[in-house]
Amino acid sequence: MLKGKTALVTGSTSGIGLGIAKALAAQGANLVMNGFGDVEGPKAEVAALGVKVAYHGADMSKPAEIEAMIAYAAEQFGRVDILVNNAGIQHVARIENFPVDRWDAIIAINMSSAFHATRAALPAMQAAGWGRIINVASVHGLVASAEKSAYVTAKHGVIGLTKVTALENATTGVTCNAICPGWVLTPLVQKQVDAKAAGLGISNDEAKKQLLGEKEPSLQFTTPEELGALAVFFCSPAGNNVRGVAWNMDGGWVAQ
Repeated sequence: MLKGKTALVTGSTSGIGLGIAKALAAQGANLVMNGFGDVEGPKAEVAALGVKVAYHGADMSKPAEIEAMIAYAAEQFGRVDILVNNAGIQHVARIENFPVDRWDAIIAINMSSAFHATRAALPAMQAAGWGRIINVASVHGLVASAEKSAYVTAKHGVIGLTKVTALENATTGVTCNAICPGWVLTPLVQKQVDAKAAGLGISNDEAKKQLLGEKEPSLQFTTPEELGALAVFFCSPAGNNVRGVAWNMDGGWVAQ
C-alpha cells in the first residue's frame, strides 16, 4: 500500500517507534530511522522487510539538527511522505521538586520537536498533494497523572499541535492525527515494572498486574504492533478524511 513512500519515524530504534517503523515498512515504505542506543539491530529488523533504510542521529532537542534530518531524508529518498513524531523522554517528580533542566528537556523533546519536524516536512507534502503526519501523544495527552507535570503538559500540547496542523491542511491531501497509547510494555515501562517488583518484594508478573490495575481496565498492555497497525490505517485510503483526532488505544483508561 505504501510502496514508493518514505516514512521518517523519530525515536524508532526501540519500543513504539520501532513497532510503527516495522508496520510501515511491511506496507512497502522506505524508512528513515532516528534514535539512540543500538542502531544496527533495529535497522536490520526494518531492512529485513524488503525496504530501503537510512538513519539520522538528530538530537531531538535541537531544532537545527531536526531540520538537517528532514533535509537528509529528502536527499536520500526525495521527500518525507509520512512523518511520525514519536521521540520522547520521561521524568517523574512532584512539581515543587521537578528539576528545571528535566522540564525543559521533556518539553523540547516530547513537544517542540514535533513542531520543528512538522514545520520542516510540511512544504514538500503540500507541494506533492499528499502527506501523513502522525504524532505519538499519550493517554496523558487526554488525562493527567500525578508527578508527571512535564510529560502531561507536553502531550496535551502535542494534541493541540495535531489539531492545528489538521485544520490548516484540511482542504489538502495532508492529514495530521495523534495516537494516544495507554501502558505499552516498552523498555522504559519495564523499568517501572522492575522497580515496583523490587520495591514491594513481588514477582514481575504481579507488578505488571498492579501497574495495569491502577489505570487500565483491560489489564493488558497495548503492543507496538497494534499501534503500528493504527498508523498504517491513518496512511491508508480509509484514513483520507480522518483529521485532527486524538485516538486513544488505552484499554479503557479514559472511558472511566
